[in-house]
Amino acid sequence: MTGTADIAVIGLAVMGQNLILNMNDKGYKVTAYNRSYSRTEKFLAGPAKDTNISGAKSLDELVNSLSTPRKVMLMVRAGSAVDAVIEDLTKLLDKGDLIIDGGNSNFSDTERRVKTAAEHGLLYIGTGVSGGEEGARYGPSMMPGGHKEAWPLVKDLFQAISAKTDSGEPCCDWVGEGGAGHFVKMVHNGIEYGDMQLICEAYDFMQHGIGMNNDEMQQVFANWDQGDLDSYLIEITAEILGYKTEEGYVLDTILDKAGQKGTGKWTGINALELGVPLTLIGEAVFARCLSALKEERVEAEKVLTGPATTTISDNREEWISSLGEALLAAKIISYTQGYMLMAAASKEYDWKLQYGAIAQMWRGGCIIRSAFLDDIKNAFDKDPELANLLLNDYFKNTIDRTQQNWRKIISKAIEMGLPVPAMSSALSFYDGYRTARLPANLLQAQRDYFGAHTYERLDQPGERFHTDWTGKGGDVSSSSYSA
Repeated sequence: MTGTADIAVIGLAVMGQNLILNMNDKGYKVTAYNRSYSRTEKFLAGPAKDTNISGAKSLDELVNSLSTPRKVMLMVRAGSAVDAVIEDLTKLLDKGDLIIDGGNSNFSDTERRVKTAAEHGLLYIGTGVSGGEEGARYGPSMMPGGHKEAWPLVKDLFQAISAKTDSGEPCCDWVGEGGAGHFVKMVHNGIEYGDMQLICEAYDFMQHGIGMNNDEMQQVFANWDQGDLDSYLIEITAEILGYKTEEGYVLDTILDKAGQKGTGKWTGINALELGVPLTLIGEAVFARCLSALKEERVEAEKVLTGPATTTISDNREEWISSLGEALLAAKIISYTQGYMLMAAASKEYDWKLQYGAIAQMWRGGCIIRSAFLDDIKNAFDKDPELANLLLNDYFKNTIDRTQQNWRKIISKAIEMGLPVPAMSSALSFYDGYRTARLPANLLQAQRDYFGAHTYERLDQPGERFHTDWTGKGGDVSSSSYSA
């Protein structure tokens, strides 16, 4: 038995409900399902009232409501819940039907599910969806990957509901096979971690370094949003700083203890596994971990000392301008490192990622959308084999223009005892990347000294050597490895 619905969506939390409403607006007939039917009823009687959206009481009813080949999209919590729903659906779907996971699944889980689905004759897509509640409702960024033969089945629908660039291009295109879509979404979230931490460090510098109040900071962020720093996160930061009730500014009442759902951590773990120096994003994750030690920090403040300095009183406008340039420079490093990680993964998993297309997917709808994503797209359109964003003229010139102020802000923050882990780690990465000879020669000598791990010589590339540093060793050496 087959029905007439174009797609079914399982999971009626915020993202699921809003994606369904978005699909309905674009003329698609959708069946909604939630494990608890009371939530389905509430949705149909509320936001979905007077639409063409229908509800299903069971998975059997859901499957029977769909036209063939059937398309079922999961918007449920990542992990075992996804596997449980897939297992139930596999018993009900026919060969050639499609399962779509639109949650924040780990890409390795998606890789496994793609293979398992194929064993049952089913198609599978794991797609990143970014943009939060508003994006899901009016146009998210979407990053689909999995079985390439499944893409034509949902291309029109996905591109219809996705955000659009200023020129009308959809912020959704095919990413690659296996877990490529969810990997790119994971990197997106890692960059998001970095961006948010950098903005927090700029806010902290304004508040405690310059002594600015909320209204003054709100105006600075609003001004920044009209220039090179134009981005969604800068825009909402300005709105947050200015938001107040009769009790005062809401921001000032919020506990400084950040949460996380794991995608930033996954980004760091994968960077370590692939040997990519994702320093800024790693520091952003650790900054959240440090914030979670609220009780310890309260006690530590009572006994640990720092520099005795006062807030900056002179040339405030100059310092604010310098801070904006430091933020821009560090933000470029965040995206640079994210693209380095995608390049390493593309090579490792043979995904053949299209980096310019990914920049376009992020240009609208998603959390990290920003003005210079157009410049990233242009950089890869000009040179698809570009090894690193910093080697592109636009980004090289921007760093050249801003790095003096970048260094100035970090130096001042250190002098005043203000933590800037992401901004400073970004600068250390930049200085390391631009240095032809790093002190790793000493590190290699140390490894050879205590572990006979061997080393290479500058004048004899490709060969490995071992030195009997103490005169008590021998000629036997350990195997070596590359990071």
